[in-house]
Amino acid sequence: MSARKAVGAARLVFALVCLVALIFRFLWGLGSATFTAGNFFAYLTMQSNIAFLLVCVVGGIVALRTETDPHWLTNLHALVLSWILVAGIVFAILVQQAGERQFQIEVPWSDQVLHFYLPAAALVEWVFGVGRGRAQWRYLGVVVGYPVVWGIITLVRGAFVGWYPYFFLDPGQVTDPVELAVYCGVALSAFAIVGTGVFALSRRISVAP
Repeated sequence: MSARKAVGAARLVFALVCLVALIFRFLWGLGSATFTAGNFFAYLTMQSNIAFLLVCVVGGIVALRTETDPHWLTNLHALVLSWILVAGIVFAILVQQAGERQFQIEVPWSDQVLHFYLPAAALVEWVFGVGRGRAQWRYLGVVVGYPVVWGIITLVRGAFVGWYPYFFLDPGQVTDPVELAVYCGVALSAFAIVGTGVFALSRRISVAP
């Protein structure tokens, strides 16, 4: 098997693992009295991982059929990778802070896969995947733009349903709008920094077939 076809196979494996983890995470959530499908799909992690799954399926097929990724696929790949990496970082911080406050967050294996293992594996593939192109800087703004739109929709939806996916978006769990703005600013900065790193890696590390 050529290195390029191995990349295609790896992407399809990522997609399969992601699909299985998403299904098991959904089924695990059904055990909670407060679980709803709407809330499940409202998480940025779930949305970004669904996007990752689709990109991996398309990217896997492309890698098995062609020697290089088209520009549009490379750009999509960079965006989705940035989102799942930040989602994993934020989740790790939330779990760590909860532990310090003696508040236990149960982390099923599916969450570990979606937040930690898949993003790490995807980053390795991004760095060394043969045939990956160079992400174009003009799309970097989308890395931050999507979370901004998601955050606005989440705040509006939360006001109606009384539920927020993350504590720092819940007006009832922050002291004032200033604290909310600070949390959001830190999160958006993380997206900008990680996105810049992902885009830069694609331009500094050559993986021509």
